[in-house]
Amino acid sequence: MSAAVTNPAPQQPAAPERVLLKAPVSWKIPIILTVLAVLAFVLFGAMGNSGSATFKLAMDGDAFALPDLVLPGRVTGIVVGVLLLVVAGWSVALKRSGRKLPTWVVVVFGVLFVLGFLAWAVSGGSTPTMSLTSLLKGALSFGIPLVFGSLSGVLGERSGVVNIAIEGQLLGGAFSAALFGSVFHNAYLGLICAAVAGALVSMVLAVFSIKYRVNQIIVGVVLNVLVSGLTGFLFGQVMAADPEAYNQPPRLDRWNIPGLAQIPVIGPIFFQQTIIGYLLYIAVFVVWYALRNTRWGLRTRAVGEHPKAADTLGVKVNSLRFWNVTLGGAVAGIGGAYFTLEAVESFTKDMSGGRGFIALAALILGRWNPIGAALAALLFGFADNLASILSIVGTPVPSQFLEMLPYVVTVLAVAGVVGRSRGPAAAGEPYVKE
Repeated sequence: MSAAVTNPAPQQPAAPERVLLKAPVSWKIPIILTVLAVLAFVLFGAMGNSGSATFKLAMDGDAFALPDLVLPGRVTGIVVGVLLLVVAGWSVALKRSGRKLPTWVVVVFGVLFVLGFLAWAVSGGSTPTMSLTSLLKGALSFGIPLVFGSLSGVLGERSGVVNIAIEGQLLGGAFSAALFGSVFHNAYLGLICAAVAGALVSMVLAVFSIKYRVNQIIVGVVLNVLVSGLTGFLFGQVMAADPEAYNQPPRLDRWNIPGLAQIPVIGPIFFQQTIIGYLLYIAVFVVWYALRNTRWGLRTRAVGEHPKAADTLGVKVNSLRFWNVTLGGAVAGIGGAYFTLEAVESFTKDMSGGRGFIALAALILGRWNPIGAALAALLFGFADNLASILSIVGTPVPSQFLEMLPYVVTVLAVAGVVGRSRGPAAAGEPYVKE
């Protein structure tokens, strides 16, 4: 008998092991921090001023007085410079080990750098005294239109529509608030008209980008130019011809909350605001809460990330996008009313001054989160107000640098100091129902 010979089954090649590759940690943040730390140590410390900087914490009407904060210019600069060099060295060490620097450390680095800069600039000024409360209060005021503009961008982009027309919405709101507030002698009616004007600008953006599927970036840029030209034309033909009737809106009343408004530092900043300031608090919280915890927020996020999947679940994608963009325009219009009903009390041509684009940068820096965008907008407002106050104090900083300070801060922030940001996946992409 012959033995049965069985051929062994061929062996399958072993599956290759899956290797997880980590994204390389960028050298960008360590390099930026190192350069800024060396600059701070040399300029604020080694070349610092021998005088002292006095920061006033108390204001008239406070419930109790706080002592002034006095900082020696050169000593403060040296201490801050050393601390910044330590943080920069830590960031380099983390980079070598393949780890990222925590975001909160970057925030602390920025606060220390600003402290050193203030001590150096104020101690070298002709009047080495600055009201810290006024600086922070002004930062919030300058940041009001930026916060409303960034919220407008959040509402649009989280639903999939890139809102480049924030500048036009702010400008349209400012013009309408001045015109209708002057005609009807009512600042609050002017505020409502500003919201309507911002919504109308957004409706044009929504119609062309959603219904006719025109490139959203192009539509936004065209709308900015259109609103600028239209408001400039009406300003010259109507407002300039009779400014008393058409360009002198009443000022919004400032509402002081009893008890809270008298708290030193905090009270004047947060609880001595007009209705626009209090609407800012409400708007940031409502948008943040609604996006996270409501059916509307869930649908908005779904439409911005995967509109086709949302459509299969019964969500009317284009309708939701249209009304979100319109609502965002109304929010930006309220921010535009700040210029003419609170800051200047009259309209001038192109008075928004490019703040719509800074609001767009705040949106990106805040990673499309309402609270993050609001904080980023306040950072830019702080830089804007700081430039104004330093010019009054008489610091050795050249006036040209002070004028470009807000935009330098914007460029440095958006350049990636806090890391790479990814927006909603479907932002900028028109949806066509199959």
